[in-house]
Amino acid sequence: MRKGADYLSAIGDEREVYVDGECVRNVVEHPAFAPIARTVSELYDIAADPASGMTAYARETGGLANIVYSMPQSHEQLVARRKAIETWARHSHGWVGRGPDHVGSFLAGFAAHPEAFRSEEHDFSGNVTRYYERLLRDSLYVSYAIIPPQVSRITTAHAWEGDLIQVGVAEEREDGIVVRGAQMLATAAAVADEIFVSCIKPLTPEDRDFAISFVVPISTPGLKLYCRRPYASSATSHYDYPLSSRYDETDALVVFADVFVPWERVFVCRDVDGLRRQFFATGAHILGNSQAQIRFAAKLRFLAGIARKVAQATGVERIPGVQEKLGELAALVSLVESAVLAAEYGAQPDDAGLWLPQPRSLYGAMAMQSELYPRVLAILRELTGGGVLQVPSSVAELRNPATRPDMDRYVQSPGVPAQERVKLFKLAWDAIGSEFAGRHHQYEMFYAGAPYVAKGYAYRNFGYEESLAEVEGFLASYGLDDGW
Repeated sequence: MRKGADYLSAIGDEREVYVDGECVRNVVEHPAFAPIARTVSELYDIAADPASGMTAYARETGGLANIVYSMPQSHEQLVARRKAIETWARHSHGWVGRGPDHVGSFLAGFAAHPEAFRSEEHDFSGNVTRYYERLLRDSLYVSYAIIPPQVSRITTAHAWEGDLIQVGVAEEREDGIVVRGAQMLATAAAVADEIFVSCIKPLTPEDRDFAISFVVPISTPGLKLYCRRPYASSATSHYDYPLSSRYDETDALVVFADVFVPWERVFVCRDVDGLRRQFFATGAHILGNSQAQIRFAAKLRFLAGIARKVAQATGVERIPGVQEKLGELAALVSLVESAVLAAEYGAQPDDAGLWLPQPRSLYGAMAMQSELYPRVLAILRELTGGGVLQVPSSVAELRNPATRPDMDRYVQSPGVPAQERVKLFKLAWDAIGSEFAGRHHQYEMFYAGAPYVAKGYAYRNFGYEESLAEVEGFLASYGLDDGW
């Protein structure tokens, strides 16, 4: 099994990652990326420890593999997968949204249905199967970029001015394809082994050149990552920014400057129907999003813990109004947890024997994520009040003998010394008010795309036929001539 040191060694290769105009070649040593790389290395060490229960025999490779990458073939295996994902999510408290288990879940769905990657022009089914086997053997960290650049949100790429703004096929060769253009949001790609590139946005027949899927190493010549401003490198200490300094997954625009992709790494090529089929006819979208909701539940539990701890520290937890807020928070967290378990309980095997969580419960929770997360933050904001603003500028005031007496006297609560109170409220601020917190607010609101997209999944998977039939049956049971 891959260990943390193996992972860090692998991503120490030369890559072209840009931050503040600087080209970062070695992300392991750069302050913007070293913290999240260390966190991911911890995940690999946890999985490699037999005590974690995160490994099992994989029939595809004939050896042990991380269960988070598995294709569940029974309800018991689906439960084991959820528990393995929870183990990683609890370690990061849900703040690592694009860990190795996320895209790994999509790839498992692909491999369960290799027939979805056959078309009249190409048969890429073997590519998908072989890549999945490599994923299992090497415990790869694969990121993805599956959203077009926001050049225009009302037209698709074929209508944009300029040649191949969205990543597309510039040339087909005997040994592969040459791709040019850009794609977003390559979250955590800077510290991943490889990147899966595709498009989940519906395309038109005119967008044929952009209907591609492939996977390449981050160190591929011509592949460039332009990262948003990192938060880890500006975090002054773990004490002051306990979340920013550990879990900042830098999002990036990925640019392909005539990048060569060998045929064996291509999954879809100039096939609009195949592009949609890979996500929605394989179980990939369900497996990937079930991982996301398991992770989301862990994050909400952590936020609820912060809220309760703040109420305890300030002595207000017995006030009925505060208990009401904590009760609402508990209800919101429980709804997501319950949806995860309901999806698992209602799981069924598909025609390939792949056990998939029930889409109705899964997409129901996902549809409310854009409303639920802001409400959770609002409750935490209410409970912290001005306490997150009445904290010293940094841990230096607690270390300085000249200022420590004032901290101990004025920034404390009964039974909670200044050092612990400041520590708690610094954590709360990093969850609700820092730049890191703002990014996560935006991320959770638009994780599944625009709210209408997420609610569209819920609408299509709810099963309105049963509800309609029940109402129509009831309406048919009485008429104008019926008396009281």
